[in-house]
Amino acid sequence: MKGFYNLGELATADVEKLVARALHLRAGAAPRRFEGKALGILFFNPSLRTQASFQRAAGKLGVDLVQLQAGGNGVWGIECEDGVTMDAGNAEHVREAAPVLGRFVDVLAIRAFAGIQSLDRDLRDALMNGFRKHAGIPVVNMESALWHPCQALADWTTMDLYEIPRRAKFVLTWAWHPKPLPHAVPNSTVCMASQRGMDVVVLRPKGYDLHESILAEASALAKANGGTLTVTDDRESALKDASIVYAKSWASLGCWGNTEAETAQRAGLREWCVSPEWMKRTDRARFMHCLPVRRNVVVRDEVLDGPWSIVIDQAENRLHAQTALLESQFASLERKSQIRAKSPVPLELPQ
Repeated sequence: MKGFYNLGELATADVEKLVARALHLRAGAAPRRFEGKALGILFFNPSLRTQASFQRAAGKLGVDLVQLQAGGNGVWGIECEDGVTMDAGNAEHVREAAPVLGRFVDVLAIRAFAGIQSLDRDLRDALMNGFRKHAGIPVVNMESALWHPCQALADWTTMDLYEIPRRAKFVLTWAWHPKPLPHAVPNSTVCMASQRGMDVVVLRPKGYDLHESILAEASALAKANGGTLTVTDDRESALKDASIVYAKSWASLGCWGNTEAETAQRAGLREWCVSPEWMKRTDRARFMHCLPVRRNVVVRDEVLDGPWSIVIDQAENRLHAQTALLESQFASLERKSQIRAKSPVPLELPQ
């Protein structure tokens, strides 16, 4: 496996193997050890679960950890656009930063959110793809402008842990939030559930569709894996018979980069908060959220603290899923190294 950018790029059978391995690790299986190898983790944005789980996974695998934080007293500001005159804030270009880190570590993990300023730039996933292009080593996406595949892998693992049927109804619902949020989690969630073969419903108010390219990818994954995809603003029909309610807020594509317009658009949508009344309309559904979550804004206390919620197991599975993922990355590098070692090297004799 060369890097990990988007869960949907993997064959479904390969995702299932990673999920099975994550569940074995959760049950106490010992991970492989890769002494002498190194993992670099670079954060451009805040993190609690991602940072802690990647640190712990590195320890379980016996690899050296090189941890870097952008901004403040961390690494230099990194430019990712080509052809720019770097006379502003960024002091280093990804064309140098990525290959230098690629000489220091064997696998590099990057976290770089959408800026929600330029839709074109965020759709290009410019910073993440800059590192993928120039690092020269496998790059793991710890959340980018477009995707959060590690969260999606943990979410799949969680549903298998709870024995949620593959063809169960999965509702991804928009929720109110005081500010516009990136699309990486909802993008990955809708595609993950579609790839799992579920009957996926995206429940959102008008004006909050996910990007057409993401919905097209989710639709193709659903078709290939026996599932369905529906987009609606009909809460009653969406929640009926649901087995999973997954809440997440995201910004309006029509207001991207315009905070004032976004605030006005969502002003009357505060009732989009998952409550016990929502959950009682389902088929004894489980409630999921990637965390952190704003209580009584995105979801009511009674849901988070009630029998519906599985968010803590969901968070724990970040550790097991990422340990399985990194184990596969380092094992792949080890196999390639062994193949190169067995290949005959032509002997060049002096003239």
